[in-house]
Amino acid sequence: MVIRMANPLRVTAAVSQVLAAFLDSPDTARYGWELMQTSGHSSGRLYPILWSLRTAGWVDARWEESGRRSYRLTPDGQAMAHAEFATRQATTADPPDRVDTRALTLRPIHP
Repeated sequence: MVIRMANPLRVTAAVSQVLAAFLDSPDTARYGWELMQTSGHSSGRLYPILWSLRTAGWVDARWEESGRRSYRLTPDGQAMAHAEFATRQATTADPPDRVDTRALTLRPIHP
């Protein structure tokens, strides 16, 4: 189930780090522990970000048989995350591998 958000969510540096972790391998399901290690965030910071991304429709979460929850970018989330990073990259003088993503904004997905 995808939950849609009425208002856009501002993408902070913390959110962009989580998105970057997903975009390293966008078709791979990730567990919270792995995302914490990759992004450098504590659980107290990561899980509210994941909730916001789910609310925006960018991330889907599923309970595994093992009792662990996995997270994956939705197809729309992948496209929108790439578009946001590309937009930010186009408006900065930084080289492509050094993009400042602190001012990106998530947009809600509309059917």
